[in-house]
Amino acid sequence: MTTAQTAVRTGDGGMFAAVDLGASSGRVVLGRIGRGEVELRETARFRNGPVRLPDGLRWNILGLYDNILSGLGQAHRMARADGGLVSAAIDSWAVDYGLLSRRRGRTTMLGVPFHYRDDRTARGVAAVEARVPFAELYVRNGLQFLPFNTIYQLAADELREAADQALLIPDLLGYWLTGEAITEATNASTTGLLSVATGDWDEELMGQLGIPADLFPEVRPAGTRIGHTRKELSDTFGGSRLTLTSVGSHDTASAVVGAPLESAQSAYISCGTWGLVGLELGAPVLSDAARQANFTNEGGVDGRTRFLTNVMGTWLLSETLRAWEQESGVTPDLSELLQAAIRVPEHRIVEFDVQDARFIPPGHMPDRITQWCRERDIRPPEGRAAVVRSIVESIAAGFAESVRQAAQLAGRRVEVIHMVGGGSQNELLCRSTAERSGLPVMAGPVEATALGNLLIQARTAGHLDGDLGDLRDLIRRTHQPTVYRPQS
Repeated sequence: MTTAQTAVRTGDGGMFAAVDLGASSGRVVLGRIGRGEVELRETARFRNGPVRLPDGLRWNILGLYDNILSGLGQAHRMARADGGLVSAAIDSWAVDYGLLSRRRGRTTMLGVPFHYRDDRTARGVAAVEARVPFAELYVRNGLQFLPFNTIYQLAADELREAADQALLIPDLLGYWLTGEAITEATNASTTGLLSVATGDWDEELMGQLGIPADLFPEVRPAGTRIGHTRKELSDTFGGSRLTLTSVGSHDTASAVVGAPLESAQSAYISCGTWGLVGLELGAPVLSDAARQANFTNEGGVDGRTRFLTNVMGTWLLSETLRAWEQESGVTPDLSELLQAAIRVPEHRIVEFDVQDARFIPPGHMPDRITQWCRERDIRPPEGRAAVVRSIVESIAAGFAESVRQAAQLAGRRVEVIHMVGGGSQNELLCRSTAERSGLPVMAGPVEATALGNLLIQARTAGHLDGDLGDLRDLIRRTHQPTVYRPQS
């Protein structure tokens, strides 16, 4: 199949619900997928973020579950006039998990899932590296070094030995909805425990680290039916039971499906809290150069490889705004600050290293930027507009360099960058990325993650046929990007 028109089955489209969970917010998006059209409507949006407990940084997982149920219930009610929901699916951030204990016929959660920015993972890094050097890990799992990868978190988890099972966040929520425990493949690939060669759990590696081989459930690919919601939840769905489907449950995997890549010469940037910058490949790149450049090989939908690196994204802006709000009691207007930032003269802009580890934990980002500058005898940016401009330019520099590295490491020529996600609405960031990379930036769709989630659901249900190229043709026909071309 070569066109979206032939990829869409004859007949009316179906209604699907995408639960899309980010590190700062979550939402439920209702989508109608039909012949030549994709319609999206947000039915719920709710806050997400870390909760600081005496023993560390945690996720409010019960609040998330409650909001998901409410949002899916609203989506069900809105879809009734169009024949009801065909299915729903969950995507979320990667690496974090919940531990379960199965005793006397009951399954309970042990503790509350840790947030990946909790500093306990430093112990885990030391414990893993004492047994398996990173160079060996890279050959086995293909992952870049990130101190919060699941493999390091588990090594530091004091409750691990009491657990019978571990479920990644979207799988945990899916288990609570359906009673079915699985591990979806794209998210499993971010744990550091999945073999990059076989696509299944690396039992030898798990044994070396003292992790039971059956700690995680069976790996299943995106595009399979998980099951129906539990009978106890039928009141939420008008007395019926909703079908839950697996999609690219790592949100970046769904975002890449929703990025309208036109050819092998297309790079992508999924820009939100993090900027995930890279290429879609048919096979992993496991060279020493890729390892030293800290590029990762994560699983994509339909067996693709997401060859990418993490660049600090809008987290820097959101934490900066939060710091200023705490200081003044007034929430700064980001759009006004970005307009003011455009007018900041060049000599007041400071380009700093957004990948410095000091910017990972929550905290006062303007102070940390100042500290970074003073350590290098650089005059820090002065005034809020200059700080914002410096952050945006520094992120763009990180994006452009990562695209260049990805192309070089993979032996690909890149001709265009597709920026999707919330960051694609930031005109200053898109223009600066185009200038610094020397490549056109195609911005949008903003809702790439929800789109990717919904399209895989629709294909699984038989409302769409074809490969990722067919699905992306449909996106191109229904979503017009904003194009930013380098001027210099």
